[in-house]
Amino acid sequence: MKLFFISDIHGSAFYTKKALENFKKENADFIVILGDELYHGARNPLPPEYNTKEVTQLLNEYADKIIAIRGNCDSEVDQMVLEYPMMADYSIILYNGRRLFLTHGHIFDEDNLPKLNPGDVFLYGHYHVPKAEKKGDIYIINPGSITFPKEDSPNTYAVLENNTFTIKDLEGKVYKTLDLS
Repeated sequence: MKLFFISDIHGSAFYTKKALENFKKENADFIVILGDELYHGARNPLPPEYNTKEVTQLLNEYADKIIAIRGNCDSEVDQMVLEYPMMADYSIILYNGRRLFLTHGHIFDEDNLPKLNPGDVFLYGHYHVPKAEKKGDIYIINPGSITFPKEDSPNTYAVLENNTFTIKDLEGKVYKTLDLS
């Protein structure tokens, strides 16, 4: 199974289209969205092609392929238009004998980890900075932001295949990798 991770879309139809093109190129099985799907938030500028209705339509076309959680910019109104559940603060995927703990990063983060077992993976967004590292006996992954990257990082997504996380820019160039073996 191949998983495709994105975070912090913030209502950009431009970057949603680019992300979905990469999802197709990657031939992944599921899209995992780590929050902040529709709205740009009070601290962000308007993103390119800011169009929450179009982003909603684009994402709903893949509703059967999306696993999503709520970000700090997501609301109950968003759930009314999105055709997949996205209001949970976290979710868990079982992958090759380990838990992938999915959250946005505004409640749980690297300094406030949930109870995890050695070898589990903590996946979050919110900070808009790609990260792939092992901290103690927990793997920490942030796919970055497809729309508003920070700290001079590129617009990025991540894939998980064969126990390896690969973070790539939207042109498909590898930015970081982390082997879970």
